[in-house]
Amino acid sequence: MSHEDLPRAEFAFPGPLRDRLVAAVLSGAKTTTSSLVVEYERDGEPLPMVGRRAVVIDSDGRPVAIIETAEVRTLRIGDVDLEHARSEGEGHRTVAEWRVGHEAFWNSAEMRDHLGDPAFGVTDDTLMVAERFQVTERL
Repeated sequence: MSHEDLPRAEFAFPGPLRDRLVAAVLSGAKTTTSSLVVEYERDGEPLPMVGRRAVVIDSDGRPVAIIETAEVRTLRIGDVDLEHARSEGEGHRTVAEWRVGHEAFWNSAEMRDHLGDPAFGVTDDTLMVAERFQVTERL
C-alpha cells in the first residue's frame, strides 16, 4: 500500500506547534501522542488500533513519514502517567507540565471551533486516547 492510501496523522493544527511536533517525530523524541475521544466521535472516525499505519503530514500538507501504532489506551486525562507525558517529546518533565500544555491546546478557541462547541473544556474525567507509535519510514 502506498502512503497516498494511508490515513493522515496530523499533529495539532498547521503552524508552529505542528512543526515542532513533526520535528520531534522525525528525530525520534516523540513516540506517543494524545487526542480526545470526542475528536474521533465528532469526525466519525474509529479510534486507532495497534498495527494501524498512517502518514504524518507537515504544516504545508506534505507527507514526511509513516508511523505504525504500537499501543492504544483510552483513559481519563487525570490518569495520564509520566512515561506517556515524557514520550510526547515536548520536554515535559512532569505530568503537571504535560497537563498545562495540553489543556492550553484543548481549551483553545481553535479546538473549540474545530469541535463546534464554544463552551468546550477538558476536566480530569475527559476521555483521551494515548497512542504509542514508531516511525517505519521517512518520506
